[in-house]
Amino acid sequence: MSTPPPPPPPPPEDPRSKISPFVLKLRSAPPGYFYEAPEPSPVVDLLDAPTGPYFLYGTLTDPSMISEILGLDEEPTLRPASIMGYQCKLWGQYPALLDAPGSVVEGAVYHVHSVEDGEKLAAYETKTYRADPCIIRYTDGQEPRREYGSTFKFVGNQRDLTEGEFDLRVWLTRMGRHAAVEKLDAARRIAVLE
Repeated sequence: MSTPPPPPPPPPEDPRSKISPFVLKLRSAPPGYFYEAPEPSPVVDLLDAPTGPYFLYGTLTDPSMISEILGLDEEPTLRPASIMGYQCKLWGQYPALLDAPGSVVEGAVYHVHSVEDGEKLAAYETKTYRADPCIIRYTDGQEPRREYGSTFKFVGNQRDLTEGEFDLRVWLTRMGRHAAVEKLDAARRIAVLE
């Protein structure tokens, strides 16, 4: 009996058929490695009220009003500021912010620290206004001089608007907010002296 012949030798290696170490490493990666984040990103509800700096105009430039709406223990300090590309008209007795290239609106900035506070301000402004992003330019000479923030833009029927200017002092007087009128007058006297 004879033994079977030995198997034939393997064919010579073709360098084009060799798998690179890099490809082998990629193949050994765990499932989802390339398209799943190592940690899940925080959930962001796009319908939540924004936080951060809010450019305010009209009735919300009265610190006592913000304090009442948000239930703060003390009146907040607001920074004077302006936004470009907007104008105000009147919606009844209230100012309505609209797009207006080349125009400037003066107001003040309050930093909203929670979604809940942003929602309280939005509820005060009613569904006729919407928080929209804006570029805020501070007018007090302090840093930062410019910041991205939010403001309440009018989204109601523009046929309901009239030309005119909102006067905070007149509005506070009409509403019987005499202490706020006195504070406003005192602040204006100090501003004139500076």
